[in-house]
Amino acid sequence: MILKILLVLGVIAVVYFLFIKKKPLKNTKKKNDTNQESNDMVECASCGTYASVDDCIISDNKYYCCSECVDKK
Repeated sequence: MILKILLVLGVIAVVYFLFIKKKPLKNTKKKNDTNQESNDMVECASCGTYASVDDCIISDNKYYCCSECVDKK
């Protein structure tokens, strides 16, 4: 009788761990050195347009959308 109860509890535990319990997702987002995510949009310090952090030029700790705006400063 005890063996049957242990077997049923074992089957329930296996079903729980395989199908019900969710595994935690890994955080795969990389952060830039400026603590901005790569898909964040920032405002150009010169012209005010918004551009992706990946596309921006950083000069004097300010974001610029293109080299022309860096020259205007």
